[in-house]
Amino acid sequence: MILGLNERPQDAVAAIDASGAILRYGELLSFSERIGSLLPARSLLFLLTENNVGGIAWSMGCINSGNVPLILNAHIEEGLYCNLFEIYRPSYVCLPTSMASALQYEIVCENYGYTLLHTGMKPCALHTDLSHLLPTSGSTGSPKLVRHKYENIGGAALNISTFFGLTSDDRPLLVLPLYYTMGLSVVFSHLYVGATVLITNQSMTDKAFWNFMKEQRATSFTGVPYSFEILNLMRFFRMDLPDLTLLTQGGGKMPHQLNLKFAEYCRDNGKRWIATYGQSEGTARMAYLPAEWAIEKVGSIGRAVPNAELSLIDREGNLIEEANTEGEMCYRGKNVTMGYARSREDLLLGDERNGFMRTGDLAYRDEDGCYYIVGRMGRFLKLFGMRIGLDECEQIIKGKYPIECACVGTDEKMTVYLTDEQYATAVKEVLVEKTKLVASAFEIKVIDEIPKNEAGKILYSKLNS
Repeated sequence: MILGLNERPQDAVAAIDASGAILRYGELLSFSERIGSLLPARSLLFLLTENNVGGIAWSMGCINSGNVPLILNAHIEEGLYCNLFEIYRPSYVCLPTSMASALQYEIVCENYGYTLLHTGMKPCALHTDLSHLLPTSGSTGSPKLVRHKYENIGGAALNISTFFGLTSDDRPLLVLPLYYTMGLSVVFSHLYVGATVLITNQSMTDKAFWNFMKEQRATSFTGVPYSFEILNLMRFFRMDLPDLTLLTQGGGKMPHQLNLKFAEYCRDNGKRWIATYGQSEGTARMAYLPAEWAIEKVGSIGRAVPNAELSLIDREGNLIEEANTEGEMCYRGKNVTMGYARSREDLLLGDERNGFMRTGDLAYRDEDGCYYIVGRMGRFLKLFGMRIGLDECEQIIKGKYPIECACVGTDEKMTVYLTDEQYATAVKEVLVEKTKLVASAFEIKVIDEIPKNEAGKILYSKLNS
């Protein structure tokens, strides 16, 4: 039984969505048993979710019954879905009932607003430890999937609930999608302590979103940098939200000033601001900055979560012991996933990481043991013999001007994509000033929108560099 769900008070509420639907812990358990009776043991299914009670019931029910869902966006592009279907050939598909008629498969059952369909595909051999599959954060249509095991679920839930200090009284507001590792981690960690997840599809710009948040007395909010940019525009700092006591951020680096603004707001209003760091491959949360350091060490990802370890290695793989020395950040913990799948056959593979992973992030550690991300290992250029960090340049631009941007390029030229032409000259000038390179080293291109995934991360592959 995952997350000790059978140990929770069965009449306690596990989840409430914006439509008013309620899911109790006892109902979640009985639904898991029902799924287990309907599906052959260890079935592979595609689970197309929305942020509602049904999405939680089916996600948790499938995993808890010993079946293996690939959790996807219910509104995934048709071409991307077809590509995944052709590669993995699931025996079952589950999706919102309103969308089920588009697929001409045998109906198995309908529950919680979702319909389970039998595709007729032959069963797939699955490793006994495999619990569920998620897309990588880079693209929800990529055939490369992250293979999670049952130990990851419990390990991540224990870590997260410990450093956040979660209890059964907590009522997190979940706006991040269930197919995104950080969104799913909110569900895991709160069900682990018997809390009530408040889940919604509503836009943060919609009045109904704020009504739901206030009426349900949400105690915490988890978002990515883009989420907090929206909150800032919504005049969040003027709102009266006495029940909200915890704000947590993950999913990438926030602009320095915005990070500081939320940290100071929380300090002045009796709330906690906790920045976190993680990757899909590490079941969402791998490091956190304690609230008491939120202002003093703004921009730091802090230290490893409980029961885990961070370290740095140089290019030769040697451990870096010295403070303020850059290297690739590595992570060890029970929440490290099994590896990737790129084909149906890969679903039979065992654990290829054994609890250890190289993150691909370049970082350093200060004298207090707090880590700071400098950039991705591959996100550097050598322009005119100088090492230039693309992520750092993006932060400089966004910190100085109210615009979206993305930096890519080669060792011959950096290309900067902007969404507002009026800043083109100024951006080039600030880059020249900061890097001390000639203006010809930079090319400015203006586009309507910076391509991003659902988690707000830039899709660099979609830029015409």
